[in-house]
Amino acid sequence: MNFLAHIYLSGDDTELKIGNFIADSVKGKKFEQFPKRIQQGITLHRQIDFYTDTHPIVRQSVGRLFPKYSHYSTVIVDILYDHYLAANWHKYEVIPLPIYVASFYEILQDNYGLLPRRIKDFLPHMIRDNWLASYATIEGIGKILYQMNHRTKNRSKMNLAVRELEEHYVEFEDEFTTFFEELRDFTQHEISKI
Repeated sequence: MNFLAHIYLSGDDTELKIGNFIADSVKGKKFEQFPKRIQQGITLHRQIDFYTDTHPIVRQSVGRLFPKYSHYSTVIVDILYDHYLAANWHKYEVIPLPIYVASFYEILQDNYGLLPRRIKDFLPHMIRDNWLASYATIEGIGKILYQMNHRTKNRSKMNLAVRELEEHYVEFEDEFTTFFEELRDFTQHEISKI
C-alpha cells in the first residue's frame, strides 16, 4: 500500500499516522530514536507491507504487471491501490478526502521537527501538488507514476502503467476491494495489540 492507505489504516491516532507515513524513510533500528507511539506506527507500517506483499490477491494484481514492469510491479500496484482507495473514499471514511488530506498535511507541518530528511525534502512538493487527493483520478495517478519513473532515471517505465490501469480497471478494482477489507481487519487486529 502507498501513502494514503498507510495513513488511513492508522485510524485517528496522530502519532501512529506519522510513524506509518514516515516508515519507508526510517531504516533498520533507527526507528528507536522516535517517540514510542511513532515507533509503533513504523512497526505497523512494516507489518502492513509484509501482509500486503505476501497476500495472494495482491500477487494476482502484481502478476498482471510483472511481464512488463518486473520488480517495479509491486510499487505500481501499491500506487494503483491507493487510487482505488481515494476514488472510493466515501465508502471508507465520512470525512471528505480533500478535508482529510488537508488535515494530515497540517499534522505533518505541526510535527515537522520529527520528520526524516527525505520526508522534509518532498513534503513541500507533496502539499503543493496535493499528492494524496490527486490519487483519486487517473490523471493524478499518471503524474505520480511519472514522478516515480523519473526517480528510477526512466528505467522502470512506470509512467506507462496508466495503460494497464485503464485496460484492467475493473479487475484491479475488484482485487483491491476484496483485499482492502481483509487488510483493514488485519490492521485493526494489529493496532489492538499495541
